Amino acid sequence: METPRRIITRTAWRLAGRYWTSEEKYTAWGLISSVVLLNLGNVYVGVRINEWNRAFYNALQAFDAPELFRQIGIFGILVSCAVACSVSALYLNQWLQIRWRRWLTLRHLSAWLADRAYYKLQLGTDADNPDQRIAEDLNQFTGYVLTLSVGLISSFVSLLSFLTILWGLSGTANIPLGPLGTFPLPGYLVWAALIYAGFGTWLAVTIGRPLVALNSARQRFEADFRFSLVHLRQNAESVALYGGEPVELALFDERFRAVFANFRQIMRQQVRLSTFTQAYAQVGLIFPVIVVSPRYFSRQILLGGLFQAVNAFSYVQNALSFIINSYNDIATWEAVTQRLGEFDQRLACIHDAVKAPQSISIRRKGAGGVAVDHLDLDLPDGTPLLRGVSFTVERGGALLIVGPSGSGKTTLLRAIAGIWPFGSGKIRLTKGPIAFVPQRPYLPLGTLADAVLYPRDQKVSVPVGLPQVLEQVGLDRLVGELNKVDSWSERLSLGEQQGLAFARILLSKPALIFLDEASSALDDNAKKRMFGLLRDASWQPTIVSVGHGEMDRKLHSQFIDLAEFKPHQPVATRR
Repeated sequence: METPRRIITRTAWRLAGRYWTSEEKYTAWGLISSVVLLNLGNVYVGVRINEWNRAFYNALQAFDAPELFRQIGIFGILVSCAVACSVSALYLNQWLQIRWRRWLTLRHLSAWLADRAYYKLQLGTDADNPDQRIAEDLNQFTGYVLTLSVGLISSFVSLLSFLTILWGLSGTANIPLGPLGTFPLPGYLVWAALIYAGFGTWLAVTIGRPLVALNSARQRFEADFRFSLVHLRQNAESVALYGGEPVELALFDERFRAVFANFRQIMRQQVRLSTFTQAYAQVGLIFPVIVVSPRYFSRQILLGGLFQAVNAFSYVQNALSFIINSYNDIATWEAVTQRLGEFDQRLACIHDAVKAPQSISIRRKGAGGVAVDHLDLDLPDGTPLLRGVSFTVERGGALLIVGPSGSGKTTLLRAIAGIWPFGSGKIRLTKGPIAFVPQRPYLPLGTLADAVLYPRDQKVSVPVGLPQVLEQVGLDRLVGELNKVDSWSERLSLGEQQGLAFARILLSKPALIFLDEASSALDDNAKKRMFGLLRDASWQPTIVSVGHGEMDRKLHSQFIDLAEFKPHQPVATRR
């Protein structure tokens, strides 16, 4: 059985590997190679500075002023090289990160939108806040992967380089073994660094392990709190009319309590980890001096050799302490990777389910209207909703679906649209474009023309007949504002938005039109005008509507009552 850390590593490899074999692979590998080489250049500068320590402090001990100033000049050159390498590596690293993030973002956006996965994710609860995973988690994932991977490579090369130097400076330590005499230990400084850093790493991992789960929960709680704020803003008018501010405040307080409690737990855990890492770092300043000082006091090395050995020891210790110094970043990276892995897996399941044989068969054939044959619909938990729904609407016909609230009228339209997978049966739809119109039409951001013509490509020119269509649906007052950018979903009343939806239909001329109470906010005269435009249309569309009331029945040639298709009820069709 795989450990959680191995699962996270495999998930990270799967998420990252796709980019490095994509169409951008040559640019990506070129950038990462440059970043690594520049960091290795920094390691080389560190080696040269280590050698410089010996020459500088020996000159200081020997009161050799000319040599001292010469070493100061050499130090200036080394520092300039280090700064150039660091700045160049930072720029190329950030350029690679934003390119990688762009590629991953576009890929995840495409997968999220494909097969209506964005909608089907709402039917489950195992992939919360997909917007945050795309906008925030992908950004953190690419940043942490590059920072940690380049840091790990640099630490490894630095470790090899300075271990060699430290081994040469260590000499042999004679370890007393009591009656057994002494044991000669060559390279004792190397062993001291390994033991010190190894113990510190083990302790840091032990203390910091809970941060992974806490950081993952933090992402979820923060997203839930932010979503509740956005939800209020999107429904500000309704909340204001109901006077629901106290209820909303209670909800905000409840969700922020989760953020607060989680952050308190993270604080406590980070205090423990920071206490250890700070103590480890402070002891690390004096520890190499203590370990090296016996050789200095025995006059085996000069002052310059002492500082060179201390410097080399510090480099080895820092390289070995990479996990300790980066553990907060590692914990956050693991949490982000876990969330992205869950999101990716859920999207893959949705796409695989679409490719598999569907229990609700939808076929597009012939020039007829729509036919539903023995359709059974269930709720997501398996509870039966409708049984044996059957009806046929010929081309140019108009069917009204009625029934009490909660009887499944909207769910039936979802099944016909192919976005409700819970059930079985057969559906036949005519070939040609189809329009599904909800009660509250979706109005995108942009101009009024963009809203009317949605979902057409914005690069397509505005039809010449658009003003005439607006006049037909009674919205002639908006003709002069077609090129105006505004929040149209907030500015227009529900009745005006429904009028725009009918204008869309007249412009797109779909063969099948499904209306889910799409005229509920219109008065009787406006309803007659809208349905008259559709019934008299030259392309003879087939109409299936959800509605209620005498006027709705008068506007349709046939109707069915879903109350007759509830479980354990006889199946019947009225005309």
